[in-house]
Amino acid sequence: MDQSEDRILAEELAALGSSSGGSGYLVRLVAGLMRKNVHEIDLLVPLPFDEVARRVTSVLGRAGHAVGPVPIGSGEDEETIRVVTGGGAGGVNPVVVTARVLKVDEASSEVRLRAAAKEGLIRQRAGEKTAVRLAALLSSATGAG
Repeated sequence: MDQSEDRILAEELAALGSSSGGSGYLVRLVAGLMRKNVHEIDLLVPLPFDEVARRVTSVLGRAGHAVGPVPIGSGEDEETIRVVTGGGAGGVNPVVVTARVLKVDEASSEVRLRAAAKEGLIRQRAGEKTAVRLAALLSSATGAG
């Protein structure tokens, strides 16, 4: 998953750099050297798997744009949703958010939320802050605890 996250973040940063007149190649190169801020949160949701997967897809879909394919398998008891959203100062730092919805039993599911962003010289903790913000939105949308 990390290589895919790194590649997506580098491409998103390159797109930002080239839209402001910079060199996309140079931005991709520098992005590869930047450290990554990652935060993971697990939520237990007292709802059936299909309902949780729909709600997670809806919340993340409103938060950012979908990217894919996701290197983690999706199946009958597992669904993975990945988006890129904005984080950090002014919401311009790209953040890759991956949510894995796992069936626990017929009446409950688990959501594993992971947010990752590249960090520059000034630590903004965009991955951590985005994970916390989206976990709160998911909790209110699903009744997670």
